[in-house]
Amino acid sequence: MRVLGIETATAVASVGVVTGEVVVECHRAIAASHARELLPLIDEALMEAGIALRGIELVAVSIGPGSFTGLRIGLSVAKGLAFANGVPIIGVSTLEAYAASLGSRPGWIWPVLDARKGEVYAAGYCWSGEALRCIAAPSVIEAAAFADRLEAPSLLLGDGVDTYAEIWAAAAACPFESRRLADAPPSGVAVARLAALRLGTTGAGDLATLEPAYCRRPDAERNGSVVVSAR
Repeated sequence: MRVLGIETATAVASVGVVTGEVVVECHRAIAASHARELLPLIDEALMEAGIALRGIELVAVSIGPGSFTGLRIGLSVAKGLAFANGVPIIGVSTLEAYAASLGSRPGWIWPVLDARKGEVYAAGYCWSGEALRCIAAPSVIEAAAFADRLEAPSLLLGDGVDTYAEIWAAAAACPFESRRLADAPPSGVAVARLAALRLGTTGAGDLATLEPAYCRRPDAERNGSVVVSAR
């Protein structure tokens, strides 16, 4: 199956193309807007894979948590491509795909994304054989309190590491390994692979009702405003 994976939850966008024979991934740091960068990045990945857009059989998209603006843009583009090409779409948890992106390893894997306001989006995963298990469900938590969740061995990855690693190192009861966003960005290939696995078990998503999983409401909704925060 030829799968296009779209990941726009952070300041590094990723597009993956996965087929039986070809795996291509393209990353791009987003200087201004995902809307400006995403379609050229998709074209780049498809060209490198040698596949036309009309040859894609499944569109996979990261649905959060993460940047509110990035998630909305990624999902809008993914829906448009799925509708225009008449192919199924599947939404994948950003944090699950992120945890899966580095492959099987012992211990805890904690994707941690900066949620602003002194908070992070976090979830804890462990590998059990060939299966990735979610042990701590995705949630938003005060960054200062996150260190209390850590036990050895743990790997932390994401832009939350960029912002809070020194605080966690001082507060955690055990040492941990960490990867900054630039060194291990979220993966469009991981999004594509998870979606391909789910297509055969849970089926495709509903194009009309598929929405981002923010973990918390945008500030504008909480304040009763019509203007939506960027994260």
